[in-house]
Order: sequence, then structure tokens, then C-alpha cells
Amino acid sequence: RSTEALSVIELEKLFLKCLDTGSVHNSTTHEVVFIIILTKEMTMNIDKLAPIAAVIVAIIGVLVVGDVTYSFQTGYDLTGNSQWLILALMLIGLVHGLMSPVTDHASQAMIIVAALAFPRLSDTLNSIPVIGMYLDNFIDCFAVAIAGYAIAALCNEVKSRIMAD
Repeated sequence: RSTEALSVIELEKLFLKCLDTGSVHNSTTHEVVFIIILTKEMTMNIDKLAPIAAVIVAIIGVLVVGDVTYSFQTGYDLTGNSQWLILALMLIGLVHGLMSPVTDHASQAMIIVAALAFPRLSDTLNSIPVIGMYLDNFIDCFAVAIAGYAIAALCNEVKSRIMAD
């Protein structure tokens, strides 16, 4: 990651140097530099944007969709609008996992355990008066995005094993 950040900084300095010295460059050169900078910035920010998007969609799910419940025997209840919410959260996790793959095995294990454990642990929050069921629903929703990230991590791991020398 530090080399990516360094290259973006170097590109920005090069671009500013071209502007300061009055060098003659066509607009295509400027566009290419801007596209490279924006692409690098987007891939570096996906680690911030995806969790924020997952939290926002989970909050919307709790407040608007309502009861997104998880059962040990049947899994998630896919009735009404909750199926679209779960799909959106899963896609957020998948996109995040595919754009920012995890290569550390300990981190992969943590993500998989979090995807499995969060829905089960959140059921204990129902005992909190007034807000317990909302916290339970929020963590159930957020765990779907984590599960999408875990699936992407597993797919990346399988791909890396197949493509290995």
C-alpha cells in the first residue's frame, strides 16, 4: 500500500511541476494523470467506503425494513423487503472483498469467524430493554456484509492456490 500511495504522490508532484514550469502538454496527458490519481484513490478508499455503506444500509434496514431475523435452524428470514436488503449488504461485502483482498491467513480466519459468530452473539442483545431488538437487527444486517467479505476472501484464496506455481 505504501508504494501505491507513493506513486500517487509522485504523480501529483509531476502534474503540478508540469503546471508550474509552463510545460506544454496536451489535454490527454492531463486526463491520464487525473484518471490514474482517481483510480488509486478509489482503491485506497474502498476500505473506508464499504464499511460506511454497510453501516448505512444496515441502519436503513433496521429503521425501514424492520425485522431482519436470523435463526439457527433456518438462517435469515427472506420475506418481504428484507431479501433486497440482504442482497445489497452481501454485494457491498463482495465488492469490498474483491477490490481489497485479504492475504493474511489470520485476518481471513477472523473475518470468517466474525461472519459466523456475529448473528449468534447478537441474539443476546434482545434482553436489553427498548433498544435491544434494534441492536440485534443491526448486527444481524451488518453480519451479512461481513459474510460477503468472507466469501470474497475465500474465493481469492482459492484463486491464489490455483494460480500458484
